Amino acid sequence: MRAVWYDESGDANVLQIGEMADPVPGPGEVRVRVVISGINPSDWKMRARAMRFPKIIPNQDGSGVIDSVGEGVPASRVGERVWLYEANFDSAYGTAAEYTVQPAKHAVPLPDSASFSDGACLGVPAMTAHRSIFADGPVTGKTILVTGGAGAVANYAIQMAKLGGARVFSTISSEEKARIARDAGAEATINYRTEDVTARINELTDDLGVDRIVEVEFPANFDVSRKAVADNGSIAVYGFGDGATEPPGVPFRFRRSNINVRFVMVYTMPGEAKKAAVDDITQWITNGQLTHLHGPHFGLNQAVQASRAVESHAIGTVMLDVGTA
Repeated sequence: MRAVWYDESGDANVLQIGEMADPVPGPGEVRVRVVISGINPSDWKMRARAMRFPKIIPNQDGSGVIDSVGEGVPASRVGERVWLYEANFDSAYGTAAEYTVQPAKHAVPLPDSASFSDGACLGVPAMTAHRSIFADGPVTGKTILVTGGAGAVANYAIQMAKLGGARVFSTISSEEKARIARDAGAEATINYRTEDVTARINELTDDLGVDRIVEVEFPANFDVSRKAVADNGSIAVYGFGDGATEPPGVPFRFRRSNINVRFVMVYTMPGEAKKAAVDDITQWITNGQLTHLHGPHFGLNQAVQASRAVESHAIGTVMLDVGTA
């Protein structure tokens, strides 16, 4: 099979493209013929760290068709369209290859109404968004601020919050990004480059603040977040921004007002949270209730350019076109 791999950590230049042996599914596994490989920021960040295996095929997300199964997996799954999640977290076989072998539960049936490109967007962004929105319970009647509303996670978070019955606001930095956030369901957008975000939140909430914040750049946005979050509210942090590793100190107000700061890491979130996310996401896409923020497509032999596009904050999920449907 043709595949992308790296055998040393580093920037996009360490990526290689060539032939590898086709993988064989073991017990409890399926082999998927990959159609689209989705790329996330965590993919290049993992590549920049210490090697976990001697040779790694990158990318966690993707979509394709099951073409063989291992012992214990029903043969009826052969031919099934699927979307993949956590393909590369505990495995050297990510989705940037013509075939990948995965635990059967990580290959989720993809409804016929969804395209393979749709399926390649789901894993990291949609599951992170689900946890960020619902980890602290139902959101019916709540007010939620989603920062960076044109991002892949944020875009799903806006949609899921609306599906859950919440009122949603979003910060953005341009009119193009404001349109994306509004299309996802944001009732109001706030340009953090030109507007006073705190004052605007106070105006929108009658000075009560928002019940929950879904946060993509915790340190940079914390001065606003600590003022915008309501008593008994929560901040779900899934991103720190490039280069930021340490959270800011906890204000006294958080302690006396029961404000919760929750950190969200999709790969290590509880198993029941992953199952809830997969179940809800599958139901929503089956019903046509989720839209997907497609980014630019690249060929498999353009893996370096694709990774650089993700690092440059391309809008939407950047994808590798690996195979044909």
